[in-house]
Amino acid sequence: MLTIHEILETIKMVQEENLDIRTVTMGVSLRDCADADARAACRKIYAKITRCAARLVTVGEEIEREYGIPIVNKRIAVTPIALVAEGSDAESYLVFARTLEEAAAAVGVNFIGGFAALVHKGFTRGDRLLIEAIPDALAETERVCAAVNVATTKAGINMDAVALMGQTIKETALRTADRDGIGCAKLVVFANAPEDNPFMAGAFHGVGEPECVVNVGVSGPGVVKRALQELPPDADLGFLSEKIKKLAFKITRMGELVGRETARRLGVPFGIVDLSLAPTPAVGDSVAEILEVMGLERCGGPGTTAALALLNDAVKKGGAMASSYVGGLSGAFIPVSEDAGMVRAAEAGALTLEKLEAMTAVCSVGLDMIAVPGDTPAETIAALIADEAAIGVINQKTTAARIIPAPGKKPGDRVEFGGLLGGAPVLPVSRFSPAGFVRRGGRIPAPVQSLGN
Repeated sequence: MLTIHEILETIKMVQEENLDIRTVTMGVSLRDCADADARAACRKIYAKITRCAARLVTVGEEIEREYGIPIVNKRIAVTPIALVAEGSDAESYLVFARTLEEAAAAVGVNFIGGFAALVHKGFTRGDRLLIEAIPDALAETERVCAAVNVATTKAGINMDAVALMGQTIKETALRTADRDGIGCAKLVVFANAPEDNPFMAGAFHGVGEPECVVNVGVSGPGVVKRALQELPPDADLGFLSEKIKKLAFKITRMGELVGRETARRLGVPFGIVDLSLAPTPAVGDSVAEILEVMGLERCGGPGTTAALALLNDAVKKGGAMASSYVGGLSGAFIPVSEDAGMVRAAEAGALTLEKLEAMTAVCSVGLDMIAVPGDTPAETIAALIADEAAIGVINQKTTAARIIPAPGKKPGDRVEFGGLLGGAPVLPVSRFSPAGFVRRGGRIPAPVQSLGN
């Protein structure tokens, strides 16, 4: 049973410490929308999304009012479009992106994910058509998000796909050059992509998922930061871990309550709670600031990776005790542009691209919302993706890259995207070329860890 103190504590978290439900994401299977006629397939896709998600936003707003818990985003994730569109006669998959945009606008969601392909072991015709369409699709649409999975622990790393995504990211940036390359903020390149991730831009509805499902992503960096600030300055790190675990338990229970109630009202199954601490540009809602409260002078300095590992582990332990249905990415996000503390650390020179890569070995995802100079070669971007994929493949975890080569920008300049995407300084990239390595192509074999059977 909840005590009065615990109820008041949760109210305070919402009112003063930026606690919210970051997203309620409805997953919708489009497998039954495949059709040899691309126009017919698009009609089926539009009809199914608008039917399944017709009340998603309304129900979310009802729950916000009744429970007093902000739900920042209502989103949709669909079956990877490369799988749905491949049987059609379409020569370009841009028409499918436009259909997703129209359906998302009709039901009023913030984003729709699933303009995606799974190419960790090779390409099909549909995979190539989808990747070719990504730059124009993300330039033309506001809500559509794209994802490509290029590696798994079981398959290794498809370096042909990695090289192609380096070029695709460059093209996407050029198509949205008038907006600092914002198209790349809606494009994620994954290793070990989860099928039930509710967070954008990488969400898609996996082939093992049910017909329709509700997944929830919680937040709460501000809550954790405030709680650690109230501890004695000599509290040891084990005590800090216990405090974070207890907070993660409460945050996750709130997320499960909202998720189950949303699913009940919509008449669909409840899927998972994603335990990730998701920062925002808002003051006090920063993962970097949590690490600094632990005792670091500045995020990115020595000790940062260890502090982040403690935070990530404690969040997972507390959340796992609060819900039997944990999934998605689950951990601490470190998107530079979306975290005010990360931005300050980068501007101070404490947080470099190389340090961020080290941090991704122990956190939730990877090189996230990183702005780099616009003249960064496609091969260098591909090599950064390959490095991230290697971390994920070897450590049997999800990693990803959301890299933005900002057109016309150089190190020290800023990009501005607005809203939850925020803005960030452009980070310098090594001038030493990996082109010879990337151009070899082929597949980096799966590691010995893949032989688990």
